[in-house]
Amino acid sequence: MAVNLARTTTSAELLKQVFRNIDAHSCPKLFNFHMHTVFSDGKLQLSALMEQAIAIGLKGLAITDHHGILGYQAALAWLEDWKWSNPGATTPYLWSGVEINANLLDIEVHILAYAFAPDHPSMKPYLQRRPTTGQEYQASNVIAAIHDAGGLAVLAHPARYKRSLFDLIPAASQKGIDGVETFYAYNNPNPWKPSVLESEQVQKLADEYFLLNTCGTDTHGLSLLQRL
Repeated sequence: MAVNLARTTTSAELLKQVFRNIDAHSCPKLFNFHMHTVFSDGKLQLSALMEQAIAIGLKGLAITDHHGILGYQAALAWLEDWKWSNPGATTPYLWSGVEINANLLDIEVHILAYAFAPDHPSMKPYLQRRPTTGQEYQASNVIAAIHDAGGLAVLAHPARYKRSLFDLIPAASQKGIDGVETFYAYNNPNPWKPSVLESEQVQKLADEYFLLNTCGTDTHGLSLLQRL
């Protein structure tokens, strides 16, 4: 998959270009848009995560800690130091990211926010390191806040919830979701690979509702090549 990651366009526009080309082979060696650090419920220290990203040769990534961006901010600083120490080296593109709990069809789902302006006031309720309540907890308001901050909203792992993906994806689309996490490893295989049946089902619905496809390992353990 050839995607030009030149810094000549906005972060969100660039990410859309990448998402339009994502397939079952994009993760975890080219891109990874779902991972957690010790700043939420992951085991990876930020430096270890970034060292793995460099070693793997990722072209782009997003750190999606729950309700916080301390890991993303630390990664930005780490990358700047690394580029200074390794002039001319190829570095991965780092997008802002966060995973947000939300209510959709009266159940809790997770919405991944990408390429948003971290200091935009609309995102402040969702970056307090805890879930929101009330109106801010509703999926429509989460999605609207992400869009107000210039970002993209993605329904995480659609086949992991108490309601069917065949209900949730149309509902999320109706509320303005931009994409779905199509390629996801539901049974934690080692090595990581997307679950075939669920990925096919999600991708079909993504096509039907004109949604972007994403992928990610949802790493909570010590390796970016596995979920747990």
